[in-house]
Amino acid sequence: MKHQKIKTDCLTTLEGQIDRITYHNDDTHYTIAKLETKQSRNPVTIIGYLPQPTPGETLKVAGTWERHPRYGQQLRLVSYEVVLPATAAEITNYLKAGFIKGIGPKTAAGLVAHFEDKTLEIIEKNPEKLTEVKGIGKETAARINQAWKEHHSARALMQFLQENGLKAAWSAKIIKTYGIAAALEILRNDPYRLANDIPKIGFYIADTIARNTGVAPHESERAKACILHLLQEYAEAGNIFMHEEQLIQRCESLFQITSQDTCEAIQDLEKSKDLSIDGVGDDPGNRGVYLKSLYRAEVGLSNRLKALISNPVRGQALDADQITSEVLKKLAVRLSSEQIRILQGILSQRVAIITGGPGTGKTTLIRAISAVVEAIGKKVLLAAPTGRAARRLSEITSKKASTIHRLLRYNPGDEKFEKNQDNPLEGDTVIIDEASMVDTFLMYHLLNAIWVGASLILVGDISQLPSVGPGNVLADLIKSQKIKTYELKEIFRQTQESPIVINAHRVRRGEFPEMENIGLTQDLSEFYFIGQNHPETVVNTIIDLCRRKIPQHFGLDPVDEIQVLSPMHKGLLGTYNLNQVLQESLNPNPTVIKVAGNAFKLGDKVMHLKNNYHKEVFNGDIGRICEIDRNKEELDIDYDDRIISYNFTELDEINLAYAISVHKSQGSEYPAVIVPLTTQHYALLQRNLLYTAITRGEKLVILIGTQKALAIALKNDKPGQRLSSLARRLAIS
Repeated sequence: MKHQKIKTDCLTTLEGQIDRITYHNDDTHYTIAKLETKQSRNPVTIIGYLPQPTPGETLKVAGTWERHPRYGQQLRLVSYEVVLPATAAEITNYLKAGFIKGIGPKTAAGLVAHFEDKTLEIIEKNPEKLTEVKGIGKETAARINQAWKEHHSARALMQFLQENGLKAAWSAKIIKTYGIAAALEILRNDPYRLANDIPKIGFYIADTIARNTGVAPHESERAKACILHLLQEYAEAGNIFMHEEQLIQRCESLFQITSQDTCEAIQDLEKSKDLSIDGVGDDPGNRGVYLKSLYRAEVGLSNRLKALISNPVRGQALDADQITSEVLKKLAVRLSSEQIRILQGILSQRVAIITGGPGTGKTTLIRAISAVVEAIGKKVLLAAPTGRAARRLSEITSKKASTIHRLLRYNPGDEKFEKNQDNPLEGDTVIIDEASMVDTFLMYHLLNAIWVGASLILVGDISQLPSVGPGNVLADLIKSQKIKTYELKEIFRQTQESPIVINAHRVRRGEFPEMENIGLTQDLSEFYFIGQNHPETVVNTIIDLCRRKIPQHFGLDPVDEIQVLSPMHKGLLGTYNLNQVLQESLNPNPTVIKVAGNAFKLGDKVMHLKNNYHKEVFNGDIGRICEIDRNKEELDIDYDDRIISYNFTELDEINLAYAISVHKSQGSEYPAVIVPLTTQHYALLQRNLLYTAITRGEKLVILIGTQKALAIALKNDKPGQRLSSLARRLAIS
């Protein structure tokens, strides 16, 4: 059930002391606390963003009332201010309570005895005077002043953001970037620094502050910040560069920056090595503007690939009989004549690509290549972009496989890879599965770590969604025609009758799938389409399928074996809402902990959202909450019989996973998938997204929505529209 908001014409203002902190996240400052007020007999629950909340501190808060179905009335904060004590007695109690580090009861008494009701003002504005108190030297006075600044700077920053109509939650990211002491000064005096230092939000924060404070920024600085912002925005959308003419036009249309100012700013940024400019076609005037890091990655990737493929494979080639014998001996599998021919070709290449849809034998070839290479005494390294894809690769080959980050020994501390050109991988053949998910940055670092005498084999399906990060690497490598590519088209006999495989290939070609009407009574199929026009009806149908129909007719577990995949996050059919309604429907346990909008229960299905190398849990890993300890503020999650503990402050790393995005499902397979597909998803209806969703299902795929939405997705074939120059660079000799 969603929170029911009580609408009011004005904000409610309360003043009181913090009684206790129910929850606080040090990274985001999200807080749940109890506030004792004169207006209420019982403490009031306040929720919102509060840096360093401390029991006993007095706050004046303004917010709107909400009613939570379990916890009752709560005041969601819109703004707040700290009410400092005014009298000498109040100041003494305030300092004795330990609000300012370094001031104990004795020091507090001495300070107030000397400065009386001016004590706090002296600490903040004239710390050098603190040495007038016996026992306080220059170093101690400086420490007290610094402690005061740290205690109040985060709050001052948050209030500054609120005064400028900006999200208070952004203060955490700003403080993390610049530190507490410098953050507010930078916002006031040099806000456009944020455009380069904080992707996505930095330029908007800076521009809003500049407008609201009336500070007229130097147009050149604003133009440079705008350019970096737009290039970062384009990179977030998967592009490597932006056409110069388009960049100039967008600066003018979106932010009213003249073309002359933009051109001058581009030249300045090129001189300062923040960006690079390069031709992206036959027309000399058709120039691309790149963020420097992306330019280096694309050029470096191209050069490294050229170096690899220019080094011929030496050694005696294996004939068909030798390959057949080794594969039969190791795998008890007899390859087709086409597979043997392809395998021979792959073994003769320094870099090769295997691509094809489901059921075409990519997995069999990976196993066969590994067996043959090891049979001739060479070392094989297996890896995939995600933890789930790596585990699946390990299961199908019965060999060790890792994520690419782990293979390259990524160090999260300094954000560098230990394996590189100077410290290459110790392997003769490197096989990367799900290669369509690898972006330009990661492929660049992978190529850097492969020594020139090794071989690289990339396996993937270019009809799936491209990488989340910038670039369209696998498709570009194939497009360049410089890398030997083996496209598998034949569907093998054991999968020829599978409606999922057949329909996946139909969708791949832009054809309507062959669809059964939903009956789930007899002659059960693997692929269904349920026609529904209204989002509310689609939601109710998804709940019924998960709770009743699929478990009854297919014997699948409603939580562990059914995965809902949505094209979007927001809206009735987005992952946010679907997770809430499915949690309520499938998990009868009471809510135990609520964090930053997420309510977690014992038994919940959850997904880890980012690579955590200390816990050895990776982006996309799915598990079940098996224990919640409110006293220890810890939560345990079972990931395939591996129990991982999380402190409550780390819960921003997980999310409910009854419903996940199609992007997050890449590299994984599920016994059953349910995919809502309506025109509500219009902006995200793409053929490769639909194809990716369908190919995640092992035993059952159900599409729910309208044939109009399905037709839109089939016609919308967009993966080639990312801006990249990799294919062109490789094609140039």
